[in-house]
Amino acid sequence: MILNTQDAPAQEEHVQRRVAQWTAAVKASGVKLTHQRLEIFRELAANLDHPEVETVFRAVRVRVPTVSLDTVYRTLWLLHELGLIITLGPRRDGIRFDVNLERHHHFVCVRCGKVRDFVSDALCDLPLPEGLSGLGDVLDARVEVRGVCASCKT
Repeated sequence: MILNTQDAPAQEEHVQRRVAQWTAAVKASGVKLTHQRLEIFRELAANLDHPEVETVFRAVRVRVPTVSLDTVYRTLWLLHELGLIITLGPRRDGIRFDVNLERHHHFVCVRCGKVRDFVSDALCDLPLPEGLSGLGDVLDARVEVRGVCASCKT
C-alpha cells in the first residue's frame, strides 16, 4: 500500500495535526518555538518527498527570507533528537528526512532519487538474521527497495 498519496484537504489536515504535535513536543522539551522553526515544521510536514535540508531551506526562504541554512539544519536535528522525524540515507546527495513514524518502508528511484513510502506486512514480519545481536541492539529495521520509478520508466 502506497502511503504518501493524499488529496489536498486530507494532506492539509495531516500537516496541521503534525505541526500541532511537533509544537507541543518542542514546548514540552523547553525549547523556544520561533516563527522560523514553525515555518520549517510546516514545510517538512507538507513535503511528501522526504526532503533534503537544502530543499527545506529553499522552500522556507521564500516565506521567511531571513532564515539561514544553519537554522534549518539545527531545527531538523532538533526534531530528530526529539524523536519526531527519522533520517533516510546516507545518500551521496545527503541525508533525507521522513516525518512518517509509522511502520513503513521506502522505494527509492535510482534515476531521479524520488522516495515513496509503502507498507508491507511481509517485510515488517521478516525475522532478523541470526547473529545480528552480536553487532549491537537493534532499535528499528526498515527495508529500502531501489528501482526505477514509473515516471522515469516512461
